[in-house]
Amino acid sequence: MAVGAPTLVGPALAAAGAVTPEEMTLGSAKAPVTVVAYASASCPHCADFNNTVFPVFKKKYIDTGKVRYVFREYLTDPVDVAAAGFIVARCAGPDHYFQILDAFFHGQARMYQTGDVMGALAQAGAVAGLSKAQVQACVSDVNAIDAANLRSAINGTEHGVSGTPTFDINGSRLPPMTREIGLADLDAAIEPLLSARGRR
Repeated sequence: MAVGAPTLVGPALAAAGAVTPEEMTLGSAKAPVTVVAYASASCPHCADFNNTVFPVFKKKYIDTGKVRYVFREYLTDPVDVAAAGFIVARCAGPDHYFQILDAFFHGQARMYQTGDVMGALAQAGAVAGLSKAQVQACVSDVNAIDAANLRSAINGTEHGVSGTPTFDINGSRLPPMTREIGLADLDAAIEPLLSARGRR
């Protein structure tokens, strides 16, 4: 399920706005707008957003100090693939998390075509210097698997996520839509918040 639209809906989601130290983030904590993205490493819609929209979004908003980006993991089918992608990204440490996840998203379509999940994981891990043996050890770590499942469960139950990608902007959720989210959808939600703070 792809989500995103220019109009924010629903009450402010206080829990979704509370960023914990162990979460993966990009951008300044002092940014006037916080965008929380819930995504799955196995989700084609998430890969499309990462590969086509996110680079421009990052340059426009995150790199300029206007947006703090918080990435939260949610496991969608095939759940084991999603968990493995996140586990490998975390295995290399916070500094390499987004680098590995980006590589995995870029290789996702080929992975589904070939069925070679371990190959895709190994290629993604390699961009941060992980060997194939290290990647295998990462995805075999029972504690890491349990932690991935727990993070997903929390995001589903406490933050009300049922599909990916899902976006919260300053605590308000973008509504579901039937097409892929584009930069214009995020612009329409973010720009009024920036204008109100004199940051356009």
